[in-house]
Amino acid sequence: MDRNDDDRIEGRLNGDQPKAARDGMGMRLLYMVILWLMLSLSQTVLTLITVVQFVIMLVNTGQRNQRLADFGTDLGIWMAKAARYQSAASEVKPWPWTDLD
Repeated sequence: MDRNDDDRIEGRLNGDQPKAARDGMGMRLLYMVILWLMLSLSQTVLTLITVVQFVIMLVNTGQRNQRLADFGTDLGIWMAKAARYQSAASEVKPWPWTDLD
């Protein structure tokens, strides 16, 4: 990953965030439970693409599948944004409540 990719990812994680209204505690709990379920599913998906990527690299003499690598990056960024909301580091809810950038 070159330096421009690192800057782009850093901006997606820690860049300007849209203003978000603060939810009541009951709604926040509901969002947190939904995100917990989505994070659990995303960990399973990450494990699956990790295994598939490894097999592809094994067969292709170390050449990775760029689409899987990009998907893994996007998934990791979404997981980081979800974790920020879960830990109250941010009031901005991740996708599907905001745009997937």
